[in-house]
Amino acid sequence: MKAMILAAGFGTRLRPLTNDIPKALLPVGGRPLIYYSLHLLKKYGITDIFINVHYHGDKIIKEVGDGSRFGMQITYSKETDILGTGGGTKKIASELGDAAFIVINGDILVDLNLDDLLAAHRKNCGRATLVLREDKDVENFGAIEVDEDGWIQNMLGRMPWRGQTLKKLMFTGIHVMEPDVLEYIPAGFCSITDVYLQMLAEHEPLYGYIMRGYWSDIGILERYQATDFDLRQGRVQLSYI
Repeated sequence: MKAMILAAGFGTRLRPLTNDIPKALLPVGGRPLIYYSLHLLKKYGITDIFINVHYHGDKIIKEVGDGSRFGMQITYSKETDILGTGGGTKKIASELGDAAFIVINGDILVDLNLDDLLAAHRKNCGRATLVLREDKDVENFGAIEVDEDGWIQNMLGRMPWRGQTLKKLMFTGIHVMEPDVLEYIPAGFCSITDVYLQMLAEHEPLYGYIMRGYWSDIGILERYQATDFDLRQGRVQLSYI
């Protein structure tokens, strides 16, 4: 299986920390953030990795290298113009092959059983499986609503409600895609959220997988500082470090 880590972003909300360093290389618990995603993937035997880069991309390439010291093969997708969470994946469509693959946002830190995630994806036979979680601030993140079978029925409140009883969850920035999802993504800049909304409108099966382990989005300064502190103090124990 192949995986892609999205690491092209500007890290605007983390400035001035990201004035001269990309989010992916910010130190968290004494390690560059992107190392956590790499170690998680390696634990589950996923070693064929793509990383898209744009903002200070040369620094990511220099730090991470070709992946050999992680026991991985890492390929970089250099974006002259930033392409977004959908467009960045579309750019390497020909290299992703004809099997399902994992996409991980580069500004999160997570401890997740990928074997369980992939088993759920195969069982449901959906076009994509989004990793979701419960959160008291779900509306601030943008609610993803699933029915009792885990089928996603609404995203960000933008689909018509059809009277179902739905559970509101938040998207963690991790998903498993079948290659035919790429057919919905146009060339150029594109948000994967817009792609999934189009697929929902066409009644394509998208499923949610509810995770229970540790997750943190370090996209803003307060959460970055809190996560770094918790790791340094041993308050968070990760299964793969």
